[in-house]
Amino acid sequence: MSDVDSPWLIVGLGNPGPEYAANRHNVGFMVADLIADRMGGRFKSHKSRAQVVEGRLGAPGPSSRRVVIAKPMSYMNLSGGPVNALRDFYKIPLGNIVAIHDELDIDYGVLRLKKGGGDNGHNGLKSMTKAMGPDYHRVRFGIGRPPGRMDVAAFVLKDFSSVERKELDYFVDRAADAVETLIVDGLERAQGTYNS
Repeated sequence: MSDVDSPWLIVGLGNPGPEYAANRHNVGFMVADLIADRMGGRFKSHKSRAQVVEGRLGAPGPSSRRVVIAKPMSYMNLSGGPVNALRDFYKIPLGNIVAIHDELDIDYGVLRLKKGGGDNGHNGLKSMTKAMGPDYHRVRFGIGRPPGRMDVAAFVLKDFSSVERKELDYFVDRAADAVETLIVDGLERAQGTYNS
């Protein structure tokens, strides 16, 4: 099965449970939820310790792609185990995996798409890279740096501010568009459009 025929695995990174749902660290879950909504899918529990939705992205026809959207239920720093189990279960090449995650070193709402690279101290990426190697795609969603001397861990586990929330839906929508473009049209096209 070539990479073209293989399904894609879209991984929204976050922490399970209602107390984390609106945290900056959970923006990956927010984007995954929106993509699932657009496909008309509902998340179901999978034996890999993840919630998954299966469906297709892109216009009906030869350019549409089979996708599995996943939200690991293992907590951020253990995301690699469930993602690797899903990769084995669905026989997905590493190059067909997209991780959506919060990124401190980018201004709020700015997107950066890339393939491979380091983890920049992000525990979800660290765990995925340890489990599978680094050559998967990343959709990095900027959350900016904490104000003043606020601890980074405290910052990412806080909800978006009321000012940020005014634009959050728009930015999540744009990130979902970026994931779809990456999968249907390829990384270069997606970078050209969204790496503003």
